[in-house]
Amino acid sequence: MKLKYLLFAILITGISSCIEKESRSDAYGNFEAIEYMISPEVSGKIIDFKVAEGQNLNKNSVVAVIDTTLLYTQKQLLKATIKATKAKLQNVKPEIAVLNEEKTYLLHEKARLKKLVEGNAATQKQVDDLDSKLRVLDRRILATQAKVRDINKSIMAQIEPMEVQLQQVKEKIEKSKIINPIAGQVLSVFKRQGEVVGAGMPLYKIADLSVIELKAYVTGVQLPHIKLNQDVTVLIDDTENTNKSYKGTISWISDKAEFTPKTIQTKEERVNLVYAIKVRVKNDGSMKIGMPGEVVF
Repeated sequence: MKLKYLLFAILITGISSCIEKESRSDAYGNFEAIEYMISPEVSGKIIDFKVAEGQNLNKNSVVAVIDTTLLYTQKQLLKATIKATKAKLQNVKPEIAVLNEEKTYLLHEKARLKKLVEGNAATQKQVDDLDSKLRVLDRRILATQAKVRDINKSIMAQIEPMEVQLQQVKEKIEKSKIINPIAGQVLSVFKRQGEVVGAGMPLYKIADLSVIELKAYVTGVQLPHIKLNQDVTVLIDDTENTNKSYKGTISWISDKAEFTPKTIQTKEERVNLVYAIKVRVKNDGSMKIGMPGEVVF
């Protein structure tokens, strides 16, 4: 008889502790984190990639390299073509220098003839002829400058798109290095070293688990009593009848009601519509993605 009473007391105590545990919580949900799918921006063969699931990666670390042999060849070809095209650019200075020397001579000759005209040793017609030659020479100088300018402009017009192509190739070479965007833990790896990938094809998935979010659900009755940035307590299972508690902050409250997820159990009678909230919690490593959690307001 005493054994019966003892077993009954243990059962009542267990039920009471479970009820007490249940009554402590105001909302229930599962933990989640922002997950990043990391993909290359260029296509090619992966020649260096040693990322493993569960590995912690630093922000801005180079985690993979795509083969750039073809891109490097294109870069060298473009540089050689640009150099050869620039060699066709014409220098107007030597030709203009010759014309200026001729002009200097004519101006000197004109000054000499003017003196002779004053002494009646030369005619005004000779001076007028020199002026005509000088005007022709000036037009030749202008025409030569314009011609060389047009030729060089045409050559530069050919070089400009090649320089743009060269810059694009350089950017592709730079983008062949896969830079990890955040500090976090690798959740999944989809490709291996030696495989050929296309631009935008995911290599791995990563998430920052140092701060994790609990997505829980509250009823319409609870909604007016919570607000953004409100401090709350987050509970996770420790033992069968006890919880571990953490400080959390409400970071998001949905503005739309939705049907209660089947996996969510609340202390109140289930209702048709609930509101989703997210609680941000500093993670000491105990909380995992998908793990259930509870919120106490």
